[in-house]
Amino acid sequence: MSNTEVLLEFAQKLKSEKPECVTEIVEAFGEVTIFVPRERIVEACRFMKEEQGFDMLADLCGVDRGPEEDPRFEVNYHLFSTRHHKRIRLKVLLSEDDPHVSTVTMVWKTANWHERETYDMFGIIFDGHPDLRRILLPSDFDGHPLRKDYPLRGYEPYSLT
Repeated sequence: MSNTEVLLEFAQKLKSEKPECVTEIVEAFGEVTIFVPRERIVEACRFMKEEQGFDMLADLCGVDRGPEEDPRFEVNYHLFSTRHHKRIRLKVLLSEDDPHVSTVTMVWKTANWHERETYDMFGIIFDGHPDLRRILLPSDFDGHPLRKDYPLRGYEPYSLT
């Protein structure tokens, strides 16, 4: 069985046991992405960890698809199974008007800093996060520099003189 077939089995198991957690399954370039409604991300993550062995949150990152896109933002959860040696991606889509999704820090502690970075760079708000504040930029920094509508040369809020 190919790697993609194995990953599709994991995705289909989530879909069959928790159908409300899956809106779409996409396979491309040997990778599998499961689209999850934002209201179900904690439930989907718990299932993937506890029932399917994806015990490591390798990465969590934001994507700005552009101000003209709707939904504008993505949050990608890259999961790894140390038991199966497989990677799979969960993806949540968020609108610019309501960029909120629940934290998954109760599932993986490492989500804490990943979510803070995503908040800092994109302005995505992780509801229920234990300490959601900037992690890379000063607390008084204006804006979110990885948004596509952020000025290319940035702002100069601090004087060097």
